[in-house]
Amino acid sequence: MESINVIKILSLCAFSAFVAVVLTPVLTHFLYKYKLWRKTARTKTINGEQAKVFHSLHKEKEVSTPRFGGLLIILATIFVAFLFLLLAQIFPQSYMLQKLNFLSREQTWLPLAILIAGAILGFFDDLWQVIGRGKYAGGGIRFTRRLGAVLLIAIVAAWWFYFKLDWHTLHIPGDGDFEIGILYLPIFVITVLACWAGGVIDGIDGLSGGVFSIMFGAFAIIAMANGQYNLAAFCGVIAGATLAFLWFNIPPARFYMGETGTIALTATLAVVAFLTDSLVVLPIIAGLLVIEAASVIVQLIAKKFWHKKVFQCAPIHHHFEAIGWSREKITMRFWIIGLILAIIGVSIRLLG
Repeated sequence: MESINVIKILSLCAFSAFVAVVLTPVLTHFLYKYKLWRKTARTKTINGEQAKVFHSLHKEKEVSTPRFGGLLIILATIFVAFLFLLLAQIFPQSYMLQKLNFLSREQTWLPLAILIAGAILGFFDDLWQVIGRGKYAGGGIRFTRRLGAVLLIAIVAAWWFYFKLDWHTLHIPGDGDFEIGILYLPIFVITVLACWAGGVIDGIDGLSGGVFSIMFGAFAIIAMANGQYNLAAFCGVIAGATLAFLWFNIPPARFYMGETGTIALTATLAVVAFLTDSLVVLPIIAGLLVIEAASVIVQLIAKKFWHKKVFQCAPIHHHFEAIGWSREKITMRFWIIGLILAIIGVSIRLLG
C-alpha cells in the first residue's frame, strides 16, 4: 500500500510537469501576442525612492519579458486536480483513478482554494503593472491594498483552521504538540504575511522556479511521512508544474512568474506548513524567502533611520547582481542553498 502512494505522488508530479509543458506554447503565444510586459521599466522602490541600481540592471528585460508566468503553474495544478476528480466520478470502479484523485476536504480543498485566491489577486496586480495603472513603482495594485487583500486571505484561512478544523496546537519536532489556544490565529496570519513578503525572490531568470519547486518537494516528503498522501500529491503536482515553468524560465527567461505566481505559491506554502504541523521548520525550508524578505526590511530601516544603504540593491539577489555576480551564478548558488535548507528542515521535522 505504501508503494502505491509513492507511485501516486511521483506519477502526478510527472504528469503535472507534462501538462505544464503542453500548456506553455499556448500561454507564451498569448503573452507575446498581447505584449503583456511592463511598458516602462520600474524606476521606483517600494518606498517611492529612485531605484537607480535596479533600473540599470533590468531596464531592458522588464520591457521585453512577459509577466503572468505563474499562470502556468496555477492552471496546470487546477487542470490535474479536477481531471482526476472528474475521472474518478466517471469511473467509480477504477481503483487507480480513485487513487489518483487527490482532492479531499480534510487535506487539499483548502490549500487549493488559497492557491486560486492568491493567483487571482496576483493576476490583477500583474495586469495593473502591464497597463501602467497604480502609483506603486510605475504600476500595480497599491502596496497597502495588496497587503490588505493578503491579510484578508490569511484571516479567512486562520479562521477556518481554528474554528472549523479545531487546530490550536504547535508541533515541536521530537517534543510533541503544545497547546497555544487563541494565539494560533495571529501566528497563522503573521506566517502567511511573512511568506508573502518572501515573494520578492522572483526577479532573476530561473531563481524563483527552482526555489519553489524545492520547497514544495520538501513538504511533499513531510506530508507523505505523515500519511497525508493527498496533500503530498498536491505538493508534488505544484512541484512538477513549477519544474516545467523552470524549464522555460532559465536564462533567457521566456516569461516571469510575476505576482500571479508568487502570491499564490507563498500563501499556499504557509497553509501547507500548518496542515503538515511543520510551522517550526518552515523558516528553515523556506529560509531563502526569509533571507530575501529580511534584506528588504534591513534596507528600508537603514535608509529610514541612517540614510544609508546596507546593500547595493534589495532584495539581496539584486545586491549580488550589482557587485558583479552573473545571474546564472546567483541562481544556481541559491538553488544549492535552498536544497540544503530543505534537507535540514525535512530531517528535523521527521524527528517526530
